Amino acid sequence: MAEAGSFAEKVKQQADIVRVVGEYVRLKKTGKDFSGLCPFHQEKTPSFTVSPIKQIFYCFGCGKGGDVYNFVMDMEKCEFPEAVKMVAEKCGIAIPRQKQRSPEERKENQQRSVLVEMHREAQTFFVKQLQGTAEGKLARAYLEDRGLDKATIERFGIGYAPSGGDALLRHLKPKCNDKLLVDSGLVSRDQSAGRLFDRFRRRITFPISNESGKIVAFGARALGDDMPKYLNSPETPIYSKSNVLYHMDRAKEALRRQDFAILVEGYMDAIAVARAGISNVVASCGTSLAEPQIKLLGRFTRRVIVNYDPDVAGQSATERSLALLLEQDFEVRVLALPPVGNKKADPDLFIRERGKDEYLKLLKEAPPYVDYLIARARQMDLTTGEGKQRALNFLLPYIQKMPNGILRSEWATRIAQQLRIDEPLLRSALSKAAKERRREITTHPELIGRAAKPVERRLIRMLAEAQGFRQELAKHLQNAWLYHGLETEKIFAALVIASLSGQPLQVTEVGAVLEERDRRLLFEILFEEANEPTWEEAMSCIEALQHRQAERELADVQRSIEANPAALEMRGLLEKKQELMRRLAAAR
Repeated sequence: MAEAGSFAEKVKQQADIVRVVGEYVRLKKTGKDFSGLCPFHQEKTPSFTVSPIKQIFYCFGCGKGGDVYNFVMDMEKCEFPEAVKMVAEKCGIAIPRQKQRSPEERKENQQRSVLVEMHREAQTFFVKQLQGTAEGKLARAYLEDRGLDKATIERFGIGYAPSGGDALLRHLKPKCNDKLLVDSGLVSRDQSAGRLFDRFRRRITFPISNESGKIVAFGARALGDDMPKYLNSPETPIYSKSNVLYHMDRAKEALRRQDFAILVEGYMDAIAVARAGISNVVASCGTSLAEPQIKLLGRFTRRVIVNYDPDVAGQSATERSLALLLEQDFEVRVLALPPVGNKKADPDLFIRERGKDEYLKLLKEAPPYVDYLIARARQMDLTTGEGKQRALNFLLPYIQKMPNGILRSEWATRIAQQLRIDEPLLRSALSKAAKERRREITTHPELIGRAAKPVERRLIRMLAEAQGFRQELAKHLQNAWLYHGLETEKIFAALVIASLSGQPLQVTEVGAVLEERDRRLLFEILFEEANEPTWEEAMSCIEALQHRQAERELADVQRSIEANPAALEMRGLLEKKQELMRRLAAAR
């Protein structure tokens, strides 16, 4: 990387790798070398060695090695030029002046410096308003009601923008011209009258810092009923919302150390999680996650737990984020928090009501995104072929975005099992959709299955016509709930209720409570040619349904085992698996 005679080569020759590495790793002299715990993987016995003679490092545990630049690039997740600059600064080596900037470049650089200073001034102003005014007292009461104590308010720089509409404007105006005030995003201009006024009014403010810790924007929550509830700074020369993650400047070290990130939606969620002692949390500030934000995150870790709000908007945001994270080959899990009482719980509410220990427990148990998305798909109506097709079309975009072929194959197996679809046909349909670059699977009768399998059709006919044992058959079906999850579930349910009533069965009345598709299927079955039903045949059909039910249960148990639950739960699952396998073996 460092060419002979270049500045990088000179820095490398003058730099002391032991000194640079020692800023990150506690090193101990061992003979002519130094050793310590490797910063790139978890270990208890030192296997990380630095050679001052050769000016290189190597870990005998994970295999990481190289020169001082390789070390800094890996630790800081930066490119080579930034690493050269960092090493030079750490070693007190003067950096050559860059080539002369153009007048436009100098002007833009100067403007950015001024805007950063304006945001620092605004932050000081907002904090003083919160701490020292009557309006600020009301804002502090609101924050205290949300569980934020004085230490937390100070730690996260929370402030208050007063309601007057020009307080910050008057504070900044002596130092800045009107154009700079508007360009900063802190001040807005009335389009009709041209009047300037504060962008944030009667709002609690949250400073948004870039990765290096400089405040570049603000998020603000309305104290009253003003809309929108949350208002962010607009795009400015120093702030692009798609390039910044809230709390990233504080989370960097924890992200490197723990090698995973918790991704939440808003400021209060990030603050609540960080207060719970979980520092590796970042927020997308209520906006859709963007590709630059994902690349920023990828500099520190490629493992993410998405914990967005559980409402419809939060679910949509989760699904959009998953699609982007999969494209970048992240390892993703999803934490969907259970409700607290009758309220849907975001991380802030859940931690305040249920405590950090319960949150940590659920965080550790967060399922892989595959299981989360399939669970979402299973909320759709899977009792019809059309419903299964809708579920597949919901899942297909995520499958297509996965660059890893092995994982795509695993997906196909899980989807086939959980949606009860023939796996070879599913794989064929997915492959065809991928080749043709379609975002949906078109009608495929073999894939979505016949409207009812022969066993189901025969039992439906018996429930409708077997006068001698119709009621007894209905009891068997209901007690074991054998028709649950079948495409014909609604037809069975209607016939079982009618059969157990003790009244003569009226097919037209049963049909009247069914949807059009199920009603037509019922009459289609009733008009099929069939032999006279017998109890022996009915029991044979029931055994077939029991066998199918046991296979589904076994698949569910196996998936739960693969999730590696706690020891007690694992023991119960293994016992259940053995029982189901015995049942299936006995039925052969």
